[in-house]
Parts: sequence; structure tokens; C-alpha cells
Amino acid sequence: MADTAAGAAGVTGERTAVERSEALRERYRSTLGAVPPAVEDRLRVARAFGRLATEEAFTALRDLVLADSPLGGRVQQLVHFGQLLALGRAEPARIHARGALHAGAGIADLIGVAETALITSGTPSYALGLEIVVELLPDDHGPAA
Repeated sequence: MADTAAGAAGVTGERTAVERSEALRERYRSTLGAVPPAVEDRLRVARAFGRLATEEAFTALRDLVLADSPLGGRVQQLVHFGQLLALGRAEPARIHARGALHAGAGIADLIGVAETALITSGTPSYALGLEIVVELLPDDHGPAA
């Protein structure tokens, strides 16, 4: 199958599917601090059906767009967070909120994005943003703080 060639991502056929999958996971860990469950699902399907080259190409494009962006990692993750709030995509928004924190953003940055979403996308986006912020608050920032 085309998967063994893996030409689109520049990977030689000498590496095993396990090694190739782990290399993809490491890219997500470096960007987001963790491997999202949806990525694990895609990798499982890709390995089972000989389509790992597709995931390698997709991840290479993702890395190119994110890593070479003039926005930098922190801002890029905040943009993702805001766009996903506007789309009402709760779980991906959570992933990118954590990714923003991993890239150096603070809780105040996430609140600012949620407030911007209020203006551009309305109350549901703002409410989702604050719901996510509350989940990410450190223990010492509870209601009494």
C-alpha cells in the first residue's frame, strides 16, 4: 500500500507503524502538552487500514502552518480557542485552551478570548469560554478568591 512509502511526509518505509505513530503523538505532545483522544482514534484507524501516510501528511501540514506562523505558538493556540468557541466546538476548544496554557498563555488571556467571542459570536460562545476557563482555574482561584 501507499502507506509504506509515506512519501508525502518524508518518512522512510524502514520505520515501523508503531514508531511512526509515536512520532506523530510526540508532535501533538510538543504543541498541546498531550495527545487528544480524537488523534488517538485517527491513528488507530490509520494503522488498521494502512493509511498512516495520510496522518503523517496531515500532521506535517499542521506543523508547517502552526510552527511557521508569524503568530507564534501562544497566539496561535488562543486563535484556535476563539475560533472553536465561535463554532461551538466544546471539546476541541478545551484542547486548544490547554494548548494555549502549555504555550505560555495565562488564564487572563483565555478570558480575553472568551470576551471577544461574546462580541463576535454571542452569549453561547462566551458562556462556553468561561465554562472552559473555570475548569482550568487553579484551586486557589475558586469563588472566594
